[in-house]
Amino acid sequence: MTSSRHDLLRRQFDLTWALLDHHLERLEPEDFLWEPAPLCWTVRPDAGGRWVPDFAETEPDPVPVPTIAWLSWHIDWWWSVALDHARGRTPREREEIDWSGPDRAVDRLRALRAQWSAAVDRLTDAGLDATAPFPWPRDPRYTVADMIGWVNAELMKNAAEIGQLRLVRAASRS
Repeated sequence: MTSSRHDLLRRQFDLTWALLDHHLERLEPEDFLWEPAPLCWTVRPDAGGRWVPDFAETEPDPVPVPTIAWLSWHIDWWWSVALDHARGRTPREREEIDWSGPDRAVDRLRALRAQWSAAVDRLTDAGLDATAPFPWPRDPRYTVADMIGWVNAELMKNAAEIGQLRLVRAASRS
C-alpha cells in the first residue's frame, strides 16, 4: 500500500488536531486567562474592549509563560497568516489578528481548522511542490508541503502547551 505526501500530511494534521481538540473540549472560559506564574504573557482588553496580546519583537529573557488565551491568539495569528498565503492573499499583520475572547476562542480555532482543511484538500501534487510562501521568505528550498508540515509541527507544539497548562490548572484546583 502506498501513501501520497498529501495523505501523510493530512493524517498527521488530523492526529495533531485530535490532540488539541481533546483539550479544547475540556476548557472552561476561566481557564484561558489563568496565569500560572508571576511572569506571563496573556491578552488584555484595551479601552475599546479589543483583546490585545502581550508581545515583543525580540524574545525576552526570561521568557514569559504564556496563558491559554495567549496561545490560542498565537495559533490564530500564525494560522490566519498561513491561510492568507495558501489562498494567495496579502497576509495580515500581527496587529490585525484579534483574539476572539474566552467564550469564542474554541469556535475560532475550529473555524480555522475547517478553513485549513479545505485549503489543503484542494492542493494537487504540483501545488505541494510550489515554493512555500510562508513561513520562509520565498526560499526555493521549501515547498508548500514543507509549509503544511510546519503548520502541523507548530500546532502540535501549541497543543502540548495548552494541554499542559490545562492539566496544571485542573490539578491546582483539586
